[in-house]
Amino acid sequence: MDDWLKIGSPEQFKALSHPLRQRILFALGREPATTSQLAVSLGERKGNIGHHLKVLHEAGLVRVVETRQVRGGTEQYYQRTARRMSYTSSPPEHTQAMFGGVAEEIGHAAEEPLVVLRHLRLTPKVAARMAQALQKIVDEAEDAGEGEAVHGVLVALYQQVVTP
Repeated sequence: MDDWLKIGSPEQFKALSHPLRQRILFALGREPATTSQLAVSLGERKGNIGHHLKVLHEAGLVRVVETRQVRGGTEQYYQRTARRMSYTSSPPEHTQAMFGGVAEEIGHAAEEPLVVLRHLRLTPKVAARMAQALQKIVDEAEDAGEGEAVHGVLVALYQQVVTP
């Protein structure tokens, strides 16, 4: 698995716009899995998982890392292409689609999520320092491993465009 993947194509943003595909990506970040294994662990139908894996594969977000012959068929093991993903600039509709998937996932959170939107007037220097601090928090977060609750972390810092 590569360390970083820059997300920037329309196919990648479309693939990330569905909450189940995001759940699949998280599951494949731990270890490779087959369509059947993912269906069981995520409580979804095998055909549904297969469709979403195809979308993720075509977008370059997952890859086949192993194939095995099983009972007259071929079983494929999928893995994420990168441990972490960062987003390049994109048309607003792609970003909106991806955030729509995140919003749907937050809407089904097990506990009350922490969601804060605050508009601040910042100097370029303070904005850059804040971006570095937020990036450091995310980079230094460690996965606690199996048996612990899964938490989504979404960090955004953007300069608001003011229209006259």
